[in-house]
Amino acid sequence: MLKGMLSAIGIYKVYEGWLWHQVKNGIMPKHIAIILDGNRRWASERLLESWMGHQQGAERVSQLLDWCLDMGVRCVTLYSFSTENFARAPQEVEEIFHIAEEKLHEILTDERIHSNRIRVKVIGRVGLLPKKLQELIREVEAATEMYDSQFLTVALAYGGRAEIVDATKKIAERVKNNELPVEKIDEDVFEKFLYTSHMPNPDPDLIIRTSGEERLSGFLLWQSAYSELCFLDVFWPDFRRIDLLRAVRTFQRRKRKFGK
Repeated sequence: MLKGMLSAIGIYKVYEGWLWHQVKNGIMPKHIAIILDGNRRWASERLLESWMGHQQGAERVSQLLDWCLDMGVRCVTLYSFSTENFARAPQEVEEIFHIAEEKLHEILTDERIHSNRIRVKVIGRVGLLPKKLQELIREVEAATEMYDSQFLTVALAYGGRAEIVDATKKIAERVKNNELPVEKIDEDVFEKFLYTSHMPNPDPDLIIRTSGEERLSGFLLWQSAYSELCFLDVFWPDFRRIDLLRAVRTFQRRKRKFGK
């Protein structure tokens, strides 16, 4: 059995190296966004509590960050909890928020974050989150707000429609207060009021969804107009570097015309 495992690991490393050889000299996405789907089903298949799937998924995020840093991807945006997810069982929601707290605490002392000057930001209707989690989010954002080399953005209590509504309300308030003339409102102005306005490349070049589902579920509705989409039949906790490399290879093989 051990011999078989070592053989499988060897084959994996060879395949990973082959994929990296294929993509390393191609155009790399500046911004990759991922819908982290399949945590609960991963746990269910193993007869585990759902929170264990979320925990394993959170650990995978740490590895993903390393992979993206190695590949030179500047912006990474993760869809981890939607406004609709509040309707899940209270215990599961509580566990998800507890895991989020743990990971945010780790970010504060994570040398990768500070040495790579990664700005961390949480987007969504943060006011819906528990007060303790809100305070921790503010602390992490304050600790990294001056960084501008890399950007890690986490969508919590997020909804694409909610984002557009919130942006519209902010613009309406500016117009009401005579701070913004209606005739000055265009796409560029509108984008400045979206949750992603802090990023140099707010529109993802590549959006990946795990678990086999083939829809965006409201993720970055405005920003995804010209994003390349890649749907992978793997649960998020099982996501590997080869899955990321395969998605990037798919991205590189597509011809992006942006409507031209």
